[in-house]
Amino acid sequence: MTRTAPTEDSATGAAPPLPALDLDRLPAVTEALAARADEHDRDASFPTEGFALAWETGLLTATVAARHGGPEAGLATTTGILRALGAGDPAVALVTAMTLFTHAAEARTPGWPPAAYAALLDESATAPALVNSLRVEPELGSPVRGGLPATTARRSGGDWLLSGRKIYSTGAVGLSRMLVFARTEEDPARVGSFVVRAGSPGLSIEPTWDHVGLRASRSDDVVLDSVRVPLADVLGLTEAGETPGARPDATTGAWNALGLTALYLGVAGAARDWLAGFLHERVPTALGAPLATLPRFQSAVGEIESALLGANALVDTFAARVDAGDEAAARQAGAVKVLGTRAATTAVEQALSLTGNHGLTRANPLQRHYRDVLCARVHTPQDDSVLLTTGRAALDRARPRP
Repeated sequence: MTRTAPTEDSATGAAPPLPALDLDRLPAVTEALAARADEHDRDASFPTEGFALAWETGLLTATVAARHGGPEAGLATTTGILRALGAGDPAVALVTAMTLFTHAAEARTPGWPPAAYAALLDESATAPALVNSLRVEPELGSPVRGGLPATTARRSGGDWLLSGRKIYSTGAVGLSRMLVFARTEEDPARVGSFVVRAGSPGLSIEPTWDHVGLRASRSDDVVLDSVRVPLADVLGLTEAGETPGARPDATTGAWNALGLTALYLGVAGAARDWLAGFLHERVPTALGAPLATLPRFQSAVGEIESALLGANALVDTFAARVDAGDEAAARQAGAVKVLGTRAATTAVEQALSLTGNHGLTRANPLQRHYRDVLCARVHTPQDDSVLLTTGRAALDRARPRP
């Protein structure tokens, strides 16, 4: 597929190039995001300037396929990006992750209508163009566990008319494209993801997001009232089976599991770094020396460091294996998510236990890191599903064979 962009370079007639990926600037990006993260957390305000920075360094388009003029970064590179962004501002990291996963899936298995994707790339060349899949609904919950969405698409001439409500729509206020999971009003019904552009008539966002963590992600409700979508602008439109929203293929699942784990390990790394600085700065009068000089604190920090070292190494190893086409590694990525996110959460909890009131004070970032890292538990695949699948597989391997 070639880009048939609506805007072109006036001199050459070619589609404008995407921003160059500059991984050398990642540390500076992390620092800049961290400088504003507390402000956005307090106000639950969308970090627009953070996405502008991620865009200009090519991070938002890092996974765009080479055939579309992108770097086509693999999962190993992507986990490094998300770890760094997570350490700065996990709200920026989370919406970036959804955008990168979308481009990566298109790079592996083209599914977007050519003109619709070309238009998205065109916009991405000149400004941040954030994308997310809106799947969760009030009654349905997450469709990954099965069930038909209540959001419907009705034929009207050359368009679909979408109506329904999506909840926990991460980044809603800043998205350029929303991939809305819906069912058609047909017999039999079909399900797919309909490409909805921001600002479409009938599309509204209700500011319902009032969460303990990731407050700046603005995961608000999206309401669709007969929103028009061209007939061709649908991904994966297929007849609904018993579980129309079932789990994605193993590679797609691995990108989601390992990418998000890296993000939250970035949060935990930021917590560890703050803890280390605090222990050097804190000099109790009775001690007359920094807390960092006490063996008890040294051992406790060593436990945190060791856990994060192991979890990060596990993510990096599995990401490289997935990039190399290792299907077994892709299938096991959910278990890595369980181990990695638990290590991240435990690390921040341990940091809190070492700092007492200082760690829970709003003036210090540790309490924010703790609130943010708790959100790791809600992302698909969730622990109960992973452990059930992993346990069944282990028991099946040990079952006596005739």
